[in-house]
Amino acid sequence: MNLLAEISTFEAAAIFGGGAFAAFLVLRWFDRSRQTGLAAQAQQTIDNAKREAEALLREARLQANEESLRQREQTDKSFHARQQEIQALEQRVAHRETLVNQQLEGLVRQEKNLREQLAALELREAKLETERAETAQLLKSRREELQQLAHLSESEARAFLMKDVERDCHRDANDLARHILEQAKHKAEDQARRIITLAIQRYAGPHTCETTTATIALTGDEIKGRIIGREGRNIRAFEAATGITVLIDDTPNAVVLSGFDPVRREIAREAMDRLILDGRIHPTRIEEVVGKVTEEMDERILKAGEEAVYQVGLPPLHVEIVKVLGRLKFRQSFSQNLLHHSIEVAHLAGLMAAELGADILTAKRCGLLHDIGKALNHEMEGSHAIIGAEFVKRHGESEEVVDGVASHHDEVPHVGIWGILISAADAISASRPGARSETMTTYIRRLEELERIGTSFDTVEKCFAVQAGRELRVFVKPDKISDADASTLARTICRRIENEMTYPGQIRITVIRETRVLEYAK
Repeated sequence: MNLLAEISTFEAAAIFGGGAFAAFLVLRWFDRSRQTGLAAQAQQTIDNAKREAEALLREARLQANEESLRQREQTDKSFHARQQEIQALEQRVAHRETLVNQQLEGLVRQEKNLREQLAALELREAKLETERAETAQLLKSRREELQQLAHLSESEARAFLMKDVERDCHRDANDLARHILEQAKHKAEDQARRIITLAIQRYAGPHTCETTTATIALTGDEIKGRIIGREGRNIRAFEAATGITVLIDDTPNAVVLSGFDPVRREIAREAMDRLILDGRIHPTRIEEVVGKVTEEMDERILKAGEEAVYQVGLPPLHVEIVKVLGRLKFRQSFSQNLLHHSIEVAHLAGLMAAELGADILTAKRCGLLHDIGKALNHEMEGSHAIIGAEFVKRHGESEEVVDGVASHHDEVPHVGIWGILISAADAISASRPGARSETMTTYIRRLEELERIGTSFDTVEKCFAVQAGRELRVFVKPDKISDADASTLARTICRRIENEMTYPGQIRITVIRETRVLEYAK
């Protein structure tokens, strides 16, 4: 059993050893096969890489050859193009060289001609110098002969000639100026006369004359004491309430109210009439009556302004403008009522605007409001035209109306025709006979000033102011002034009167030159 066991073990060991050896042989065979396959595969990979490298090298050589050919073609083309440009440039240079040569030849010819002309001019200049010297010598001899014949020196003859020429030129200038002025005056005066005459003929308005004082008629002198009151308290209360001075003197049955504000003066007059009629005169009653009259006066002023607007035919104006316009009813200028004057100017301006083809309502509006500045408070500084224009502008009036009000006294430049139109209508209304009055002192002073201006010229013998100062007749010395110079003198006098004097309307200047020859038969 043991032997069998040992034999079995040996056989098993032998079988195991043989199996292991066989396995080793098989593994070795597999390993060699694998190495052989790997070597073949590596060799194949190397062969493929060599073939690809050769293919890439061939392709690179082909591309290099193609690129070289393309660069050579481009180089050849650029070379040929550059060669053509050089040839064209050479042709242009050759052409320009030909032109320059031609111009140079022309310049040479011109220079030659100029030299010939210069030589001819030098000869001519020498000839002219010779002739000029001969002419100067001839003129000198002729002048000496003329001086011997005329018994005048050269300076005396020149002065005589210049004086004669100056006299002729002055006479021609005066004739031309007089002719131009006559034509202009004839045309302008005919048109202006027609327009103004039509306006004056078609309008006539009422006029009243008021002063700065109002007289209250009394039924008896005993009422004066009641007006004065105990220790003068009534009269002081009245003056304090109205702002008007009460003058009580020895004039029988009369009390005078004095004040520069016409509205306050009218309030005082009405209040005094009511107090005298009522008979109750004391400070409380005075204040009550004055207050009531003041309220009524505001209504009267507004009504007067509305009536003026209605009379002119205008649409309703701003209520503040109407109130201030109504105050003109109690103001005067040279005794001419300003509200009536404004209404008259409005109508005249409308009539003239119709003749000129301008807007009638705008002309009437400007004419009605042109003196509204005179009714404004004295605290507003400036001329009545300027402050009146600012006032109407604040209350919505148009630029045309503002310009007409501001420029009707030429204090601002005229923008349109409205200022000129209102100025003409204002002059017509103010200078109409009977419209305004002036004191005797002012009238005499104006006449003396006219005559002083007229006699201030050396050529004037005497002058007279006639026709109430609307004409100045100037008598000149006939031996010191000519007819042509007389028209110049008339214009000079006109300009001096316009610059130095203030007067209504216009003044006519008449220059009279007469020559009288006296002989006595014996």
